Amino acid sequence: MAMGDPLKGDLLMAYSAIFFDIDGTLVDSNDMHVLAWEEAFASIDVHFERSEIHGQIGKGADMLIPALLPNASKAEREALADAQGAAFKSRFLEMVVPFPDAHALLKRAAEGGQTVVLASSASQGQLDHYLDLLHARRLVSATTSADDVGNTKPAPDIFAIALKKVAPLGPSDVVVIGDTPYDIEAAAKCGIAAIGLRSGKFTDEVLNGAGAIALYDDAAALLKDYDASPLGAAR
Repeated sequence: MAMGDPLKGDLLMAYSAIFFDIDGTLVDSNDMHVLAWEEAFASIDVHFERSEIHGQIGKGADMLIPALLPNASKAEREALADAQGAAFKSRFLEMVVPFPDAHALLKRAAEGGQTVVLASSASQGQLDHYLDLLHARRLVSATTSADDVGNTKPAPDIFAIALKKVAPLGPSDVVVIGDTPYDIEAAAKCGIAAIGLRSGKFTDEVLNGAGAIALYDDAAALLKDYDASPLGAAR
């Protein structure tokens, strides 16, 4: 069920472009990222509750590590990022599956004439894997990843780069779909509205607090309500 403000003022056409997060939004990977981070921290004999790590999921390593280990040196941060990436790739990546109707949601947007962009804090290698997993290469017009930016979400860099790729469209022509408050915060810094999905296991309070214009359980729920949602409705 959607939650958001009623339409006000002059109606505009539905959004021309959609920026999709991937992890936790299109593919069910957040818990596996938590496990990979747990292994990485354990390698230096540091231990966090999984809930603490989950609370930072959605950020890239450049943002996640300082949030949990603010005193870590640059070398320690780089080693932890490498350890997490290696653990995720070797033990968890092949276990990741798309959420139900994730491909269908991308297809609905693309076939409806909306520009589809994947904008993720994941590495380019992981993003490439997910493009194939989602059978999305013919549906996606552009991508941005952690490899393209200096800072990942909740910094605005990933969505700022994505905006450049869909020019001359501007922030008011675009909506973000993500599962974490960091997606929503990063979008807001670019002047872009965001829809939150509960599939990443963040609470409604957290997603609404970050500024989501609507909430849906998952990709399938958003697809089912597409025409009435902010994706399909005049605004």
